[in-house]
Amino acid sequence: RLAQEHRAVAHILHYRKLAKLASTYLEPFIRQAGENGGCIRPQFSQVAAQTGRLASFSPNLQNIPIRDEDGRAIRGGFVSMFEGGMILSADYSQIELRILAHISRDENLGLAFSGERDIHRFTAAMLFDKKEDDIDFRERDFAKRINFAVIYGMSAFTLARELNVSPQAARRFIEQYFSRYPGVKRYIDETGEQVEKQGYVSTLYGRKRYLSDIHSGNRNLREYALRQAVNAPIQGTAADIIKISMIKVDDRLRQENLRSRLTIQIHDELVFDVAPGELEAVKAV
Repeated sequence: RLAQEHRAVAHILHYRKLAKLASTYLEPFIRQAGENGGCIRPQFSQVAAQTGRLASFSPNLQNIPIRDEDGRAIRGGFVSMFEGGMILSADYSQIELRILAHISRDENLGLAFSGERDIHRFTAAMLFDKKEDDIDFRERDFAKRINFAVIYGMSAFTLARELNVSPQAARRFIEQYFSRYPGVKRYIDETGEQVEKQGYVSTLYGRKRYLSDIHSGNRNLREYALRQAVNAPIQGTAADIIKISMIKVDDRLRQENLRSRLTIQIHDELVFDVAPGELEAVKAV
């Protein structure tokens, strides 16, 4: 907000961003690559993240920025180990929203995905009462933020800040969303009742997430636990699916005697180092 009032603030923010990129990414990467013959070898933990996701550390390769040019330039430093090889990235399309559609059994969400529609454009069309073809970029982005706000149990106050609207307007958007996706509202209500009764929620594969704060005397802790309870079966199931995929993909690469290898997992994305001549085969796998 201060950047609007004095031009020095923009310079300070830019300096802070560059300093963070240097200290968090460039310096550790260059140091590790120098020690390991040009390679960075991060560690992974299956128990660091309560959602069940794999967590990368020393260094963390799962949060390299991509939204601005400086962050993208860092990603450009990663190259294939193979002479003439390439990096291939494959990710799931809207995996968390698809899981929400499956868990909630919401008809409209199911309709959007079974018809392979753009889910954010589809939601925007319902929220703004327009045809999908008439939705502009700003309206699609608006709907995208609301779609994810629901998954992460965002309050109207937080959503208002995210969308730069009043809390009353954000509350109306959430109510409108639930009127169009009643199955999602039902899922949230039933999950709240379930976690209060048994103290945990489960992914579709049966992995449990215990949330003791659901019975806390502190209202903020209680509401935070409820938001986690809504999100955990969705994000946790996505984490389970990607781990199963990693095992199956690695098995297939070996069975087909391919030299290409799975190198890293970034949440719903798998990144491969592809040997020359193997691109189509790896894409198929």
